[in-house]
Amino acid sequence: MSTTEAKAAYIGSPVKRREDETLLTGRGTYVDNMAPTGTAHMVVVRSPYAHARVTRIDLDAARKAEGVVAAFSATDLQEDWKAAMPCAWPVTEEMRNPAHYPLTDVARYQGDGVAVVLAESRAQAKDAAELVEIDWEPLVAVVDVGAALDEGAPLAHPDLGTNECYVWRLDTDATGQPIEDAEVVVTRTYYQPRLIPNAIEPRAVLAVPGPSDDVTLYAATQVPHLLRLLAAATLGLSETKVRVVAPDVGGGFGSKLDVYAEDLLAIALARRLDRPVKWTEERSENYLATIHGRDFVTEYTFGATKDGTITHLRARVKAAMGAYLQLVTPGIPLLGAWIYAGPYAIPNYSVEFTGVFTNTTPTDAYRGAGRPEATYVIERTMDALADELEIDRLELRRKNFIKEFPHTLSSGLTVDSGDYEASLDKLLELLDLDAVRSEQAKRRESGAAKQLGVGFSTYHEMCGLAPSRILGAIRYAAGGWEQATIRYLPTGSVQVISGTSPHGQGHETSWAQIVADRLGCDIDVVEVLHGDTSISHAGLDTYGSRSLPVGGVALTFAADKVIEKARQIVAHQLEVAADDLEFADGTFRVKGSPDKEMTLAATAWAAFAAHDLPDGMEPGLEGTAVYDPPNFSWPGGAHAAVVEVDIETGDARLLRYVAVDDVGTVVNPLIVEGQVHGGVTQGISTALYEEGTYDDEGNMQTANLVTYLVPSAAELPSFELARTESPSPTNPLGVKGVGETGTIAAAPAVINAVLDALSHLGVKDIQMPATPERVWRAIQEAKA
Repeated sequence: MSTTEAKAAYIGSPVKRREDETLLTGRGTYVDNMAPTGTAHMVVVRSPYAHARVTRIDLDAARKAEGVVAAFSATDLQEDWKAAMPCAWPVTEEMRNPAHYPLTDVARYQGDGVAVVLAESRAQAKDAAELVEIDWEPLVAVVDVGAALDEGAPLAHPDLGTNECYVWRLDTDATGQPIEDAEVVVTRTYYQPRLIPNAIEPRAVLAVPGPSDDVTLYAATQVPHLLRLLAAATLGLSETKVRVVAPDVGGGFGSKLDVYAEDLLAIALARRLDRPVKWTEERSENYLATIHGRDFVTEYTFGATKDGTITHLRARVKAAMGAYLQLVTPGIPLLGAWIYAGPYAIPNYSVEFTGVFTNTTPTDAYRGAGRPEATYVIERTMDALADELEIDRLELRRKNFIKEFPHTLSSGLTVDSGDYEASLDKLLELLDLDAVRSEQAKRRESGAAKQLGVGFSTYHEMCGLAPSRILGAIRYAAGGWEQATIRYLPTGSVQVISGTSPHGQGHETSWAQIVADRLGCDIDVVEVLHGDTSISHAGLDTYGSRSLPVGGVALTFAADKVIEKARQIVAHQLEVAADDLEFADGTFRVKGSPDKEMTLAATAWAAFAAHDLPDGMEPGLEGTAVYDPPNFSWPGGAHAAVVEVDIETGDARLLRYVAVDDVGTVVNPLIVEGQVHGGVTQGISTALYEEGTYDDEGNMQTANLVTYLVPSAAELPSFELARTESPSPTNPLGVKGVGETGTIAAAPAVINAVLDALSHLGVKDIQMPATPERVWRAIQEAKA
């Protein structure tokens, strides 16, 4: 390459994922692939009741079974816990947080662990677990989040005297006018169903004791650093004695962002038995014992003028906590608390969240975490308000869009950049709305059995968790910073160590692109290390679309430190002032003397050899940066769904899905499109297929993939994607987040489309998911 030839940028290029070859050829390393010599296999004995007391437990038969190593009850292990299982987000001072231990003698949800059996093989452990004899005293269960606070409702925790976990409220009053005095007031109530995460790899842990009272935990986790910290605290261990490794992890969607009973049991039992202990979740076990998402009842109100200017919003949310508080359970609703106005400029803002205990599996983060819940009620009610005012639904959105940036929301946060009208304009170009409406009119006129509908969702979200000071202000225990280290090795290769921990996002590819661009090296010389707390000593891991806008940005600052140290070395060796050096394409050149140059790779060797360094400079070429973002990142966009509804059977089929997202600067368009595909699919699935249900006694009715519907590619059209781009001004890459955008936007677009298809029949509302039976019943009720 000549001194004047610019090197092609990696950022913005569709570089193929370097992770894929290993995974697609079956050479990935997952926890369940690991089996150290002497491994004991663990099976948890779980409650078949949603609420029951153990009056007798007999482990003798299990202990005598073939291959059994040991068996323990809750009482046997109680002294191993130095603290209850952690909840890192006490959202109010008054929040009720009943103690939760890995095993219990009072089950509070179906699947609660009451004993554990260990054997030489998993099959032996499963057989022996069936020999555990338990006498139960069934107790009355409370299941319905909407009714759990009613007078006389059964109590999930009778000692608390209430099912209320907390009440959290945020109000702003810009005009002094109550919402009831608005010219037009529209109120709707929505239920957002309980969702069950279905990561392709179930949870798994393997605890291996070391020779110095240390332990290594291999875990299918999103949060190795948080898991190390909190496991050590719960077990009373020094963090220096706990190593956590997240090897290849097959998805998570938030469900692996937690400290689970099985993690703690594996460590405690490995230390007790002085041998490796392994547990792998079965899919049906996942449905009971891994966290769930959503389960919200929301009353949402808009106040507006007759010309369509929205002046007020009010949200009153009941959010199911489940039986206990997991790591961030109580804070999940609050992750949407500041965006209940959506991408609209609404001056008067009032939201109230009530956390509710029920005898159900605990809830926690599930893709989007609080933001889909907010966007759904906003976008559904936007359509309802437009219909009430007899205003075009898209024109109502345009009229109320935030148009100037940065913009401080009435909830108090500042949106740094965006262009919602540009996203909507591009969406309509792709959609050809006139053609859709023409076909819809033809079908209505002909009385066709299959009616057409189109629905929209315009959204923004706060992600990139998060400024540490803001997290502290809302009582979250951890910070929102991220750490990265870059080492330029003497042979010319580059080692990147990231505190983020991927589980399908493609960090090894994207991080290499960022670093190769910044350092001007070839992408193939960049190695990315992550997920092992003995290698990546500090970090806050992967969730909330934070990896790129926090972890990726940390890489740029670490790279800049490498370049600045190298600049001092080059200036010293070329005998010029550091300010006289220009750096581009991996090479320092002297201004005005382009023949005087030194590559960064050569500088790395000079830093290693240390023969001629500036006085006082340490050898080696390395930079570490810790980045704490000054603001959240704010993706946004516009989505549209076109559906076909069979009015005779109620079957709703998605014909088209068009998404235009603004995620700031795009590092790798292939990865971005993959993230949007996955997010949109989960949002569509929420609208049409998925719902976790219990009967009145707390028995799960959707405990497997036969009864809990998850779509395949056959149920989905090819998605039509496009982007607008308004880079974030708060970070040097201009990036935002993308992992949750599709999930946030899709569900209301699909439901709005179903209702649009049936609007001429008088159908006003359908609860998610819009199953054929629900749609058919809504049609019959409208006819009646």
